[in-house]
Amino acid sequence: MECIEVRVTAGSREEAERICTEAVSRRLAACAQVVAPITSTYRWQGEIERSEEWLLLLKTTAGRFEELARCVTELHSYEVPEIIAVPITHGSAAYLDWVRRETAPESAAE
Repeated sequence: MECIEVRVTAGSREEAERICTEAVSRRLAACAQVVAPITSTYRWQGEIERSEEWLLLLKTTAGRFEELARCVTELHSYEVPEIIAVPITHGSAAYLDWVRRETAPESAAE
């Protein structure tokens, strides 16, 4: 199963941590990191906006993406949250195996 990194931005550290905790607890991500505040500049409803956000980096598999995206959407305060995935083309075999094990449905992981 292909491993991916899912990137999400959140409007507060608390929201970012809540999403990360829930994603890992549901086995939708093996690891979730919150990167210190970033500044995002974007167009929203015809206006240029700038805001402080927190970047989430979630490691998972391609097969878990849709369920992870639903989880993020359910917990997120934004009308249109950023949820994007990028493939992990190279990495430590041991680490990528760990990601696969930790994101396997519970019955398969036990």
